[in-house]
Amino acid sequence: MLYQLYESQRALMAPFAEFASASSKLYSHPLSPFTHVPMAQRYAAGFDLMHRLAKEYEKPQFDIKSTTVAGVEVAVQEQVALEKPFCRLLRFKRFTDHAPVLERMKTQPKVLVVAPLSGHHSTLLRDTVKMLLRDHKVFITDWTDARMVSLEHGPFHLDDYVGYVQEFIRAIGHDVSVISVCQPTVPVLAAVSLMASRGERTPPALVMMGGPIDARRSPTAVNNLAMNKSYDWFENNVIYRVPPNYPGSGRRVYPGFLQHTGFVAMNPDRHMSSHYDYFLDLVRGDEDSVDAHRQFYDEYNAVLDMPAEYYLDTIKTVFQDFALVNGTWDVAGERVRPQDITTSAVLTIEGELDDISGAGQTRAAHSLCTGVPASRQQHYDAIGAGHYGIFSGRRWREQVYPEVQRFIERYNRPAALLKAPAAKKASRAAAKSRR
Repeated sequence: MLYQLYESQRALMAPFAEFASASSKLYSHPLSPFTHVPMAQRYAAGFDLMHRLAKEYEKPQFDIKSTTVAGVEVAVQEQVALEKPFCRLLRFKRFTDHAPVLERMKTQPKVLVVAPLSGHHSTLLRDTVKMLLRDHKVFITDWTDARMVSLEHGPFHLDDYVGYVQEFIRAIGHDVSVISVCQPTVPVLAAVSLMASRGERTPPALVMMGGPIDARRSPTAVNNLAMNKSYDWFENNVIYRVPPNYPGSGRRVYPGFLQHTGFVAMNPDRHMSSHYDYFLDLVRGDEDSVDAHRQFYDEYNAVLDMPAEYYLDTIKTVFQDFALVNGTWDVAGERVRPQDITTSAVLTIEGELDDISGAGQTRAAHSLCTGVPASRQQHYDAIGAGHYGIFSGRRWREQVYPEVQRFIERYNRPAALLKAPAAKKASRAAAKSRR
């Protein structure tokens, strides 16, 4: 019922949002006579703020058209490499006519970025992708809003998430390094662990950033909520069915609008201050600050519905049973054994000021991956960085990315180089047999 009430409110507010937008332009457009009335800038700013508070935020686009490789600008095209009911695997294909740069790009390592399925769209990692494109062939998981997935595709559990990750790794090639940001650190580690247990080749490098590998360490407000409320409480209080006006009508989900309410409730004073500053920047005509605010909240306010089965599985497995660290997690009947990983190098990254994944939660992966030699394990603390700072913004670009780039380069040899020694060895053996 709550979801239907929200939809009714959204439909009711839509005309007011458009009215506020039109009124703002009426008082700010250079050709409008109303721009000359007293306090016109304040009227325009107030209506603009009303518009942004009342409008619906659609899924943003990555909008990455180019990048720089070895000092040369190259074109970037977003492609769908593989499509599943609940996720698309996107590839950012780079193009150039510059022969030396083209040869360089061919030998650069492949990277799969596993984006969180935890409220926001994968475009939240736009800055992550932009930096990685300079030195890597980049793929990313683009999770689908559950309200857009028909019931005929069935449920989506945490086990299915693990299966998707494995399928994507196999589709790209086992020479792909994997970067998991926040929530997916747990299912990605599980996916690779299962591959190792089966004797499959695992990714050369695993980079885990700000995730709840062991949520018992330095618990945050997010962890405490998940640990202190019962499984039944979550099922009865945050799970609703998608209304009839969406393709996923009838599907049980954790609605995006409830998640957004939770995000804002964590730091209400900060958001109120940010919106007030936005109003003042509009009045002052500070376009740079205005654009920065709009860009952030266009992303922050765009949320998606999560499949109920996946969300509830995550609550129980990660935050209540601590099944990964306790060694009790079974995926489709197979026990998850991180100690079976032996050939993948492991890098964990934490933000000093992270208020979502506490200190030590991600670092706990090292104590689980006992089969990986200590020389192939590394941890990095991003000083001064909060949760978002480890994958977006100045600290990501200046502090974290160089560490990630060096780590992947050290352990991820391009496929062409891997084949060369084998080809030479086979050639020598053939020559010897002819003698």
